[in-house]
Amino acid sequence: MNPLLEHRLLLNRRHFFSRTGLGLGTLGLASLLDERLFAAEARGGLPGVPHFAARAKRVIYLFQSGAPSQMDLFDYKPKLDGLRATELPDSIRKGQRLTGMTATQEKFPVAPTKFRFAQHGRGGTWLSELLPHTARVADELCVVRSMFTEAINHDPAVTFLQTGAQLAGRPSIGAWLSYGLGSENSDLPAFVSLISNGSGNPNDQPLYDRLWGSGFLPTRHQGVKFRSAGDPVLFLSNPAGLDAAARRRMLDDLAKLNQLKLKETGDPEITTRIAQYELAYRMQTSVPELTDLTKEPAHVLDRYGPDARKPGTFAANCLLARRLAERGVRFIQLFHRGWDQHAKLPSQITGQCRDTDQPSAALIEDLRQRGLLKDTLVVWGGEFGRTVYCQGRLTADDYGRDHHPRCFSIWLAGGGIRGGHTHGETDDFSYNIARDPVHVHDLHATLLHCLGIDHTRLTFKFQGRNHRLTDVHGQVVKDMLA
Repeated sequence: MNPLLEHRLLLNRRHFFSRTGLGLGTLGLASLLDERLFAAEARGGLPGVPHFAARAKRVIYLFQSGAPSQMDLFDYKPKLDGLRATELPDSIRKGQRLTGMTATQEKFPVAPTKFRFAQHGRGGTWLSELLPHTARVADELCVVRSMFTEAINHDPAVTFLQTGAQLAGRPSIGAWLSYGLGSENSDLPAFVSLISNGSGNPNDQPLYDRLWGSGFLPTRHQGVKFRSAGDPVLFLSNPAGLDAAARRRMLDDLAKLNQLKLKETGDPEITTRIAQYELAYRMQTSVPELTDLTKEPAHVLDRYGPDARKPGTFAANCLLARRLAERGVRFIQLFHRGWDQHAKLPSQITGQCRDTDQPSAALIEDLRQRGLLKDTLVVWGGEFGRTVYCQGRLTADDYGRDHHPRCFSIWLAGGGIRGGHTHGETDDFSYNIARDPVHVHDLHATLLHCLGIDHTRLTFKFQGRNHRLTDVHGQVVKDMLA
């Protein structure tokens, strides 16, 4: 190929404007004059964002992968006790689609929860006996019983909650926030993801790195996955025989080569590459200190429960999430697997709640005690709900539940959220929404609102169209706001 023609092809509109801007030379000069200018550049964010006064500065999203059963945890349905083993009425099902796992069942017997419910807090929030610790913080929670989604299978449903689209390839929520708001800490990523495996269903659905990806946004906004074994971040430590001084010299030389390539092509991804190399260098100091939970007082570890001392557990990750929030990380995503309970639900959900109940409540209490809850938005929930009818054989002590996108429950707490409140209502079978529905796009619009962002104005032009997290939908649910 003609090298001149190839060079012209590389020079698209975005590259042209990036080359006619201030450029890296000016940034380098600014960093010599005042390092705070360089720090501001590293924090990123868009001019004019937030659009209005924010109630929250950061988000901790406790994602319960596999779909917790709303009827066994949050959505109390006492009338079902007298309908046990009866057929789900056609007037309730309304011919709605089923998954391939139950579509061929001859019967759809109603399976009431075997767990007791009670009201808690000044707002009288109904919670299952499986959540005694969550009950302590009931007055901080806004329980949403009327969530719904279009996705009926796990991967598109999880992808939808994380990116606002069922098809893979869109930016995740954390990437959007990194793009719009930037970072508060130049030594840590703006977006961190953590994964734990539950004791309920050990063979639960897999989780893919694209769930914390940046999609079509610049790659600097993708989430950084922290691991529980070895280096917290892959390749964080220098290899044997390479000290910090040698690493610094290598990065300086590499930056010069990248700057030459940037000058030649104007590719903005090269700028991202330089910035990420520098962030990784700073993380070699900041991350080991961050992830060392042994420095936490014994009473704090005890608050999060016995698993807090075991790296990689949900409890340890909740404690790490608080430490990340203290250091200004913008979006902290915890994924906890094991909620996909098509069979043996009573025993499996008991294990899952044992994993998550105490650490989730401890996180709320810890943030509140440190003055962080007022500007930290905490979200707890899965990708859809579970059916009122039993999947498989219904026995006196056992039942399973299939996927159910028509209604499910989540809770929110902290920055800008109305505590001690229950939003929405389902029918007597927890099958259809009876009042105040909240779509996934509405949830995203409300989260962004708490962060001072008008969801219709946080956009990125890609392939000729202005994209946003909420696509062309979404309404802020004002009843959920403080």
